[in-house]
Amino acid sequence: MFYFLQVTNAIADSTSKAVANAIPVVEKISLWNMLQKGGFIMYPLYFLLVATIFVFFERLIAIRKASKIDAGFMNIIRDNIVTGNISAARNLAKNTHNPVAKMIDKGIQRIGKSIDAIEKSMENVGKLEMYKMERNLSILSLIAGIAPMFGFLGTIVGMVQLFYGIASTGEYTLGTIAGGIYTKMVTSATGLIIGLIAYVGHNFLSSQIDKTANKMEAASADFIDILQEPTR
Repeated sequence: MFYFLQVTNAIADSTSKAVANAIPVVEKISLWNMLQKGGFIMYPLYFLLVATIFVFFERLIAIRKASKIDAGFMNIIRDNIVTGNISAARNLAKNTHNPVAKMIDKGIQRIGKSIDAIEKSMENVGKLEMYKMERNLSILSLIAGIAPMFGFLGTIVGMVQLFYGIASTGEYTLGTIAGGIYTKMVTSATGLIIGLIAYVGHNFLSSQIDKTANKMEAASADFIDILQEPTR
């Protein structure tokens, strides 16, 4: 009986080893190695990714700096103008570095002219400040459009190379074809991801600019109201 159990265990061990040897070992691949398989098209995609990250954070810092407005800024401006202390209001606006203060400074310089002239001057300054905040933002929009195109171009180039190799060597095994297609799809995936990042970044920054623009419009309206208040 004991001998029978030994034989059974030996057969089971040999069977399990045979099954283990028959199962193919899945080769693990790192992200970097996978990206390298994309070929030379990956280099412009790397450049677009770096440009996206740089432009996004550069604009984010600039927009957040422009949107910082002291909660009591307009109250101080109001008190100085109503009491007739125009020079103090001008100094405060001139020494405060944000779009709202620059608009108010221009409005203070135009005190004495008609309300329409003051509004027009402030509006022109506001447009200039909006342009400064939106500067380089179009780069993200451009990248969002061309990054997927570069990815598809890499796939097309890879497929041409693959079929050219098959035609030249006559080797068209399933493994060769599948491996070539998988390799070249890396460029498409990378291009789409970079385009998505640029698209999301562009829309996020645009929303932040819109918030700052609303603050500028509110401050401009408050300043016009201040000018129409009676002086003390």
